[in-house]
Amino acid sequence: MDSLLFIHNELFPELWKGWMVTLKLVALSIPFGLLTGILIAIGRVYGNRLISSLCRLYVIFFKGCPLLLLLFVIYFGLPSLGIAFSPFVASVLGFVLCNGAYTSEYIRGAIQSVKTGQMIAAQALGMTKWQAVFYIILPQAFRRALPGVGNEMIYLIKYSSLAYMLTCVELTGAGKIVAARSFRFMETFAVVGIIYLFMVSIATKILQWAEKKLSYPG
Repeated sequence: MDSLLFIHNELFPELWKGWMVTLKLVALSIPFGLLTGILIAIGRVYGNRLISSLCRLYVIFFKGCPLLLLLFVIYFGLPSLGIAFSPFVASVLGFVLCNGAYTSEYIRGAIQSVKTGQMIAAQALGMTKWQAVFYIILPQAFRRALPGVGNEMIYLIKYSSLAYMLTCVELTGAGKIVAARSFRFMETFAVVGIIYLFMVSIATKILQWAEKKLSYPG
């Protein structure tokens, strides 16, 4: 009974505020990370030598850099160069850059799995190279890449907890503050874990629905 009162009166009001911040982080990071991944993948496959090389370097750098280190560089390091971001913006920027690198690899592989004859056929019908990419190749590639891209989206929901390291008080940060104040660590982090499980489960259901909706007939 005491635990229920603690959760209802003290814990949940604070977690609600942190949860809203987490949802904002995820809602901004996922679409921009996906857009970044698509552009990097297209640049690697269809760009000229310079663009392809720059996109490859982007992927190598941001895949090789630990996300927490990247967040520290953006938030604590860039101000020394005169570039400063709020904790929330720095977190979103770090998530987008990292997510875009991983997402681009799934999309690049899917693009390369589409038969090259389709590009030739599209150009024979009068389409430009980029019209063929955006209207013929990319829709097919996205269908094939969706399971992998969906996994990255789910990872991003959990990685959003790192924003607390930049003093952005999201769900995990709010739980840590309450636990440190009340010394009710078990109840606090059990509830935080349940909320993350709920978010991941909802995201999984949405992605499964999208996969069925976009699957090829037969």
